[in-house]
Amino acid sequence: MRVCCLDLEGVLVPEVWICVARKTGIKALRLTTRDIRDYDQLMQYRLKILRQHGIRLRDIQKVIGEIKPLPGARRFLDRLKTECQVMILSDTFYEFVAPLMKQLGYPTLFCNFLRVNSRGFVTGYRLRQMNGKEKSVKALKKLNFKVTAVGDSYNDLTMLKAADRGILYRPPSAIRKEFSRFPAVYDYGKLLRLINR
Repeated sequence: MRVCCLDLEGVLVPEVWICVARKTGIKALRLTTRDIRDYDQLMQYRLKILRQHGIRLRDIQKVIGEIKPLPGARRFLDRLKTECQVMILSDTFYEFVAPLMKQLGYPTLFCNFLRVNSRGFVTGYRLRQMNGKEKSVKALKKLNFKVTAVGDSYNDLTMLKAADRGILYRPPSAIRKEFSRFPAVYDYGKLLRLINR
């Protein structure tokens, strides 16, 4: 039995934080895991900016409510689900992604949680598990699944390395050059063919 583990942002939907940066005009929020390898460092940086600008969870959710999946993502996902089991392994937060999951047909999602105070400000985050993407892939392999993993950022690399096959989807050039051992594709048709090869 085959399982395909996909990252969410950058693979199926736009980067949420870039959309928030665009909507709020706060350029500092444009940084993602494509730019900063250390996830905790990146999140602490984001939380500081949210506090400085008085941005609450509902403000971020409003932006996310307007985001659409990447063109062709839903069709790709629907097709992929007919050929293998599919899981989304993401470093995003359950408090963010409900509208996106609806648009994608409610795929299985493993991600993280936010800490929010009584005034609606994000005060921190809680990982479902340290190195959750990598550990999920390893657990699936222990259950005798053949795992393909697809991602685009530094935070996906341990997942890609742990899988039977790792694929970069639309990676930035720096990641593609540094991790050339993984094939890189830039459209869903080629990605589907590579997954099924």
